[in-house]
Amino acid sequence: MPGRLKIDRGIPSQLDRVADVARAHEQAGYDGCWTGEINHDPFLPLTLAAEHTTSLELGTSIAVAFARNPMTVANVGWDLQTYSRGRFILGLGAQVQAHIEKRFGMPWSRPVARMAEFVAALHAIWSCWHTGERLSFEGEFYTHKLMTPMFTPEPSQHPIPKVFIAAVGAAMTELTGAVADGLLVHAFTTRRYLEEITEPALTRGLQRSGRSRSEFEVSSPVFVVTGRDDAEMTAAASAFRKQIAFYGSTPAYWKVLDLHGWGDLQPELRRLSLAGQWDAMADVVDDEVLSAFAVVAPIDSVGAVLAQRCSGVIDRVLPGFPAGTPEPVIAAVLDEVRATCQRTPVAQHGD
Repeated sequence: MPGRLKIDRGIPSQLDRVADVARAHEQAGYDGCWTGEINHDPFLPLTLAAEHTTSLELGTSIAVAFARNPMTVANVGWDLQTYSRGRFILGLGAQVQAHIEKRFGMPWSRPVARMAEFVAALHAIWSCWHTGERLSFEGEFYTHKLMTPMFTPEPSQHPIPKVFIAAVGAAMTELTGAVADGLLVHAFTTRRYLEEITEPALTRGLQRSGRSRSEFEVSSPVFVVTGRDDAEMTAAASAFRKQIAFYGSTPAYWKVLDLHGWGDLQPELRRLSLAGQWDAMADVVDDEVLSAFAVVAPIDSVGAVLAQRCSGVIDRVLPGFPAGTPEPVIAAVLDEVRATCQRTPVAQHGD
């Protein structure tokens, strides 16, 4: 990675808002912008963002890999990379079994092995289109052996898209280090988890691929609890306690809580969520838990605290400010992040 911390923002999924927001983000000096796959397609907004910007990196965080197949993803990735003139990042995630099978109607099995094969198939398809070599990919989950000139896209002058993978557990994280260009960290992650679980797993994966940590990017959202007075701080803390509690109720994220000795919170949060007791869930998230998952500081010092949270473990950050925070306030905080990083450069990663 470059030594400079990259600062990213999200862009809306509503297509009529994308152009204005993407232009504004580029003019404000952000490095990249991301879409998510929630209630809209994650790729369509990036087409508009590409049209109305020239330097902003454009990524999906995430597109659900197993809701699709490698050929369909290869096509859209190729087109977005070409149209954006090399600025597209394909961020993929596995999702969970219930969504893949019951929402998308697609098969689910062995997500780490399936993701490894998905990425390998993508590279085989893109290599075929770049070089003209025969497509001959046959794996356990995906087979792609037919490609004629009619179905081959026009040549591209740009490299294949970077592929980032979302991971929480050590096995998927190690795979990401082995086969991807970057890691998409879940918002429900602490700095301690990054240092003690994520980085060692990444190192193992990078060693498998013969690469150094400096050739890889870790992209992470970070909750930012801040305000200009006590009332705003309290309101922001309340909102993020609810979000942290929601994530904490998910069994897949128990391991993050357990690392801190808070494993008993997960079944309690799960019980409350099933009972619909959302306010009570937020009450379970005390100040110690909140500070582990979020940067908590007044507006005049939160930039420096955010920079410190990222230093040495996060290469590009997507700060999550309280709803309604004015853009000039956000801009001032992020200017302080940049200034702090210049005064105390982001720690360089070793091999």
